[in-house]
Amino acid sequence: MAGEPQDDCLFCKIVAGRIPATIVRETETTVAFRDINPQAPTHVLVVPKAHYQNAAALAAAPDLAADLLRETQAVADEEKLESYRTVFNTGSGAGQTVWHVHAHVLGGRGLEWPPG
Repeated sequence: MAGEPQDDCLFCKIVAGRIPATIVRETETTVAFRDINPQAPTHVLVVPKAHYQNAAALAAAPDLAADLLRETQAVADEEKLESYRTVFNTGSGAGQTVWHVHAHVLGGRGLEWPPG
């Protein structure tokens, strides 16, 4: 069920403190932590504490989606990023490998377009 923690979800386990992560920010509704396989000098994942499979599913919770986007800006501000990219991968064909919605905050180097 959307919103409920999932026992087999890596990010639900990080949110619950059962798996360690380098937490950079935490709010009532979100957790931000460093990616273990960074693709840029700054690579932070921002996840909602509630479980939603992907960005499309999160659309059903617009207040939480707004919280998540606000936190991407807060991460960028704390990391002193003048410019950055926020990425949501939705589906395996787009590179999603953890089925808990998360925003990648990438910065600290030039980011080419198109990505990939």
